[in-house]
Amino acid sequence: MSHVQTANNRTADQLPASIVPAVDVIEDGTGITLYADLPGVAKDSLKLQVEHEALVIEAAIDSALSVGIEVQHAEIDVPQYRRIFTLSKELDTEKITAQFNQGVLKLHIPKAQHAQLKRVNVAIN
Repeated sequence: MSHVQTANNRTADQLPASIVPAVDVIEDGTGITLYADLPGVAKDSLKLQVEHEALVIEAAIDSALSVGIEVQHAEIDVPQYRRIFTLSKELDTEKITAQFNQGVLKLHIPKAQHAQLKRVNVAIN
């Protein structure tokens, strides 16, 4: 059972133009781990925010060109990434950890203590 859903509380015409990054979500007994592909993003332009039950990932794409270089063709003309997820109440958003390395964001959100699997030891007599 997944504890993350994509959310969009606004209509498309209310949002600034952005690219929806590809994200892999892996769930295990301790929580969820999200891997977001954000090529062209510098660490200082990455913005992560948790509001209520929503996780917002935003990042500006660094498309700076060297002096004297002119673009002849561009596949991407939108300068930012944006993705919003609705988080389950079973996740502990106070304990999110994040790593960003070579354009890949890794977020781990642990399950709240009450939602974690409990192991019961059974004594055999």
